[in-house]
Amino acid sequence: MSLPVGHFLRPSLRILLAAIAGMVLTLAYSATAQEDAVPAVEDVPSQALEETTQDVQGDLENVRGEIDISEERIAEIRAEIEALDGDATQLGAELIAAGQRVDLADEDIRLIEERLEALFASEQSVRSRLDGHDRSISNLLASLQRISAQPPPAIIVDPSDALGSARAALLLGAVLPQLQERAETVTESLNELIALKQTALAESEQLNANLATLNEERLRIATIIEARKQGLEWLSDDLLREEAEAQALADRATSLEQLIAGLETRIAAITAADEATRAANSGQTVPTLDPETLRLAFADAERSEPAVPIEAAKGYLRSPVTGSTLTTYGAADGYGGQSKGLTISTANGATVSAPADGWIVHSGPFLNYGQILILNAGQDFLVVLAGLDSITIEPGAFVQMGSPIGTMGDIPNLEAGAGASSPALYIELREGGIPIDPEGWWTAQSQQQESGTS
Repeated sequence: MSLPVGHFLRPSLRILLAAIAGMVLTLAYSATAQEDAVPAVEDVPSQALEETTQDVQGDLENVRGEIDISEERIAEIRAEIEALDGDATQLGAELIAAGQRVDLADEDIRLIEERLEALFASEQSVRSRLDGHDRSISNLLASLQRISAQPPPAIIVDPSDALGSARAALLLGAVLPQLQERAETVTESLNELIALKQTALAESEQLNANLATLNEERLRIATIIEARKQGLEWLSDDLLREEAEAQALADRATSLEQLIAGLETRIAAITAADEATRAANSGQTVPTLDPETLRLAFADAERSEPAVPIEAAKGYLRSPVTGSTLTTYGAADGYGGQSKGLTISTANGATVSAPADGWIVHSGPFLNYGQILILNAGQDFLVVLAGLDSITIEPGAFVQMGSPIGTMGDIPNLEAGAGASSPALYIELREGGIPIDPEGWWTAQSQQQESGTS
């Protein structure tokens, strides 16, 4: 029996090649290289904003290019997986056909085995028949041997023995046909036995060939199943890796886009702050800045001059200390006059911070008020702080809003008033050397702290 199995190798080879190709492409494709972490917007120095933005935009373009390559690779892998899935029907049909051929081979083997059993039985029958003729043939041969040793005399030579000669002639006439018939029977049986042996040998060879083909077929089936399984596993693993790398690239692109947006917002905020500063310095109307612009402007930790004009920061100045308001602007000061600023009761040893950006123009003791500090906030605005126990900033230094500049004492001072149990800080805001009402200049949190409701 001949089994057509040569074409059965093609699906296996195609699956293996697809899987190997997937592995090669995965190794050849360099996924996202280890990139530096995306910096926070606030960590970029102000002087490097433009350069950093350009660098990040270039990085973003590179990442987008890698994303395109990754998406193409993902599409290729999915197409390969779909191709393998699409071959499932064909593979299933061929596997079924192979199974049918295996079944046919099993049936042929069974028939051959039955045929061999019949041949062996026939051989035994012939051998039995031959064994049955052995004695008759032996007797005939013995008789012929005796006749050959003592042949009967011819009648014409010895007329007196004519009866013996006739008997011998009759005997020979009867034996010779029987002997010839038996000889022909034996010859036929021997020829039949030879033919049966040759047939059995041919059938045996065919059986061996079919067994080899059957084993080969089973091996091919197992190879196809394993190859398809391995191919799908490799491609699936490759797809998972590519999708993870694509997600990492997408996340990085999102981070870079957010960084660019943040940098551009910072650039816009600094530009707006610079324009407001130029307007304030030239005596023009100071534009109103939104809270986000102010936040970003004040977030520049490397600034060496006020982030924005103090007028633009109205409502966003920080209270220099936390405490309860003792007196407000215009209230009686207890000495027959009106207060020109705020007085806040503080905790012993409280830290005093700069209420605005500016330069220290004076620091030192002042009468019985303790230490006094005057801050030039720009555009002819001054902030006066009195009642400190110590000052940690030297005159001429630039301080940023919120930076520590001194500490309070641990005993009531003159600003605390008679009967006070804690020290107090006096805060005065001046424009053009004239005290102004600081109401509305502090942040809402500062106002709550000043009123003692925080």
